[in-house]
Amino acid sequence: MRVAILTSGGDAPGMNAAIRSAVRSAKNLNWSVFGIKRGYRGLIYGELDEMGSRSVSNIIQHGGTILRTSRCKEFETDEGLQQAKRTLEAYGIQALIIIGGDGSFHGAVALAKIWDGQIVGLPGTIDNDLFGTDYTIGYDTAVNTAVEAIDKIRDTAEAQERFFLIEVMGREAGFIALEAGLSSGAEEIMVPEIHSELGEVHKRLMQGKQRGKTSSILVVAEGNHEGNAYEIGNKLKNLCGSDYRVVVLGHIQRGGSPTARDRILATKLGAYAVDVLAEGKTGVMVGEVKGELTTIPLEQTWQTKKPLDPYLLRLISVLDT
Repeated sequence: MRVAILTSGGDAPGMNAAIRSAVRSAKNLNWSVFGIKRGYRGLIYGELDEMGSRSVSNIIQHGGTILRTSRCKEFETDEGLQQAKRTLEAYGIQALIIIGGDGSFHGAVALAKIWDGQIVGLPGTIDNDLFGTDYTIGYDTAVNTAVEAIDKIRDTAEAQERFFLIEVMGREAGFIALEAGLSSGAEEIMVPEIHSELGEVHKRLMQGKQRGKTSSILVVAEGNHEGNAYEIGNKLKNLCGSDYRVVVLGHIQRGGSPTARDRILATKLGAYAVDVLAEGKTGVMVGEVKGELTTIPLEQTWQTKKPLDPYLLRLISVLDT
């Protein structure tokens, strides 16, 4: 078996652990393994290098991805897909492991329509928005990074008696905002899945002041329907007149050493991807649901909306008293 591995889209802490596990699991079966540099762009332009067990030494603790990653518009064209197919055929690749998010899996499904090899996806995205796995690789690290930052901002918010809006990643899903907000004791959490009335937010902030609160933390997912953190801050200032500050955490959430939880998840899924290929399966994403390793068709990972935990959502209002 000749298998290739690529990472695509936004990087996520734990991708290196997944690469390491997949490479060594494949080598244990005496397969030939090739690393594709820079995602689908590297596949189009033939940036493949053969990998061995030593190629992935001392990488499990590092964030980012040793294979590099990119977003490739060319891969969305028929010409780009055909060139990718020619590259795979030229190297005799029989199976492809793709570590990424829903955009990467859209590309995988398009490639599968013109290429006969096996394709297995690993959920590598900090957003945790892929259906078919309880957690995605990189999510736990991103949440912990956000919590650490919010804890520090809380100190200055109390010292200056202001309210702070902390914007976290999540254009279409509020998983990071919800868990980071609850873990840091945020007064308000605004996620794309729920329409937050700013009038009600303002009312709760004023009630908090009446109870003696001198500062508040609002965690905002970047995809909130009311706009970004700056826009929401301006709207709230017009309502309550309070001074505020905005902190956009941005790409700091993507970097850093992965947590133990992310390393273990990535290691399990990297090895399981090889197991699934050995069983002859294709067109699926590997995941973990309630402690069990599972597979799900790639299309279903984005066609089915992954819900936020309703119990955690209920706790937002319960705990801010």
